[in-house]
Amino acid sequence: MFRLVSIFLLLGLSNACAVVLDGKILQQTGDGTFVILDPNNSFSVGFDNFDNDNLYAFNEDQNIVLEAPIRVDLGGTDGFIPMGEVVASHYVFFDSAAGIQRGFVEFDAPILGVAAYQDTMAATDFLANNSVTYISPQLRGLEQGDLIWIDSEIPNRLWVSWSASSPGDYIRVFTRKSFGAIG
Repeated sequence: MFRLVSIFLLLGLSNACAVVLDGKILQQTGDGTFVILDPNNSFSVGFDNFDNDNLYAFNEDQNIVLEAPIRVDLGGTDGFIPMGEVVASHYVFFDSAAGIQRGFVEFDAPILGVAAYQDTMAATDFLANNSVTYISPQLRGLEQGDLIWIDSEIPNRLWVSWSASSPGDYIRVFTRKSFGAIG
């Protein structure tokens, strides 16, 4: 009986754990907060449909074995995450009409790489796999002057320093296998 109860407790804890754990805006022009969106609730992202000062993140497809290498703009080995790697995909964005923000997003696994421009995001759209509608995908990515970096001491933390104009800033973050994700 003890073993069965332990299994149910472990499953319950696993399901309660989020793959995007937390985030925070440390500097900004505006009054935004960090928001984790639930991709099981249908919503649209892209081209000014949020238009506020919040920093958003949500989980895309989780724990997928890559059948081919994917190119990334930050991280990876020589700019690639190799075939056979198990990745979890996450979307991070700032959809402000004219805001500036600096902050971070934390994940439950180390960051492998980031797709930060239209071509690398389009090539990895197969990892979206959720109820989200992506509007104007040709306008995704970062704008000139925007910065992102993986924390050298906390490899689960991605820093962002960006100023958004229409349509905003959008990136896809790849982490190692997520033990908090189902699947």
